[in-house]
Amino acid sequence: MKRSIAVAAMLLMMPVGAGAQDAIPALKGTWLGTGKILLFGTTEHLSGLPQNAVVRDLEVTHTVTGQDGRLIWGTTSSANNDSKEPFAWASDNKTIEGVDSDGYYRITLMSADRFEKCYVQNATGPRHAIVATCFMMDRVKN
Repeated sequence: MKRSIAVAAMLLMMPVGAGAQDAIPALKGTWLGTGKILLFGTTEHLSGLPQNAVVRDLEVTHTVTGQDGRLIWGTTSSANNDSKEPFAWASDNKTIEGVDSDGYYRITLMSADRFEKCYVQNATGPRHAIVATCFMMDRVKN
């Protein structure tokens, strides 16, 4: 009996993983980044040829206009286009998944003011382009 009480007391003192989880980071604001984009074809942001790989530089602005818990929305802009996009936080509070009409985002939070944005699309989207990229984006401080 004494042993059962000791085990129960030890279990009660152990930290609970779910309760110790970090708060969901707030991303509202503007984020800027420039990176290399590998593409076959033409996207809403860049042009290329379907039969040849082309590497282009692209400056992108993400503006996060809303956040409700793990759900985030806003726009992605370049010199050529603006598009609305939804995103969702994964349970690790570091990974974000997102989508637009052509492809998919994977964003990894590096710090409160920096993330790595990766984007891929295959030729099944409306523009029939193939794209792959990953680059860093930084929060704009006002």
